[in-house]
Amino acid sequence: MARKYTLKRRAERHAATRRRIVEAAIDLHSNVGPARTTFSMVAERAGVQRHTLYAHFPDERSLLLACSRLAVERDPLPDAGPWRAIEDGQERLRTGLRAIYAWFERNAELAARVLRDAEYHALTKEVSELRLGPYFGSYREVLGDALSARQHSMLQLALSFYAWRTLLRDGGLKIDDAVEAMVRAVDCAK
Repeated sequence: MARKYTLKRRAERHAATRRRIVEAAIDLHSNVGPARTTFSMVAERAGVQRHTLYAHFPDERSLLLACSRLAVERDPLPDAGPWRAIEDGQERLRTGLRAIYAWFERNAELAARVLRDAEYHALTKEVSELRLGPYFGSYREVLGDALSARQHSMLQLALSFYAWRTLLRDGGLKIDDAVEAMVRAVDCAK
């Protein structure tokens, strides 16, 4: 029986070390961005040797996938499914934008760094598209139902993290005011 106990403790230590590494990497991604985060920085922040880090994550892709998975598990993006039941298009858009903007608010630092780095770092772009792409595709589908081409363009703008940041962070609007401004902008683009 001692052998099973030892294996279980070893597995628990292994999982705890892996989690500490991922937590350290997410913290660095929130502060300096994934493209500027090195394995040496992660190892130092996690309190492990580089060979330990490489034993858990042999390459940058495996680490980014683990980080993005944990970040989305901690605070899942809104599910567009329930919005389909809202018949009024403006109210559906209002409801969706409110949920999306609340998620942006909770994840602002990490989202800002990841989206910035995705502009020029291929791996960050790949992983962010993998994690965020399906959600934003469903947002465009559900919230864009029966919109004109011009309205779809405005919807794209409304769904943008940068629009959220401009309206709320830079412009000082409250979330409901920002949502209402974008609902009106989409409506006026007919």
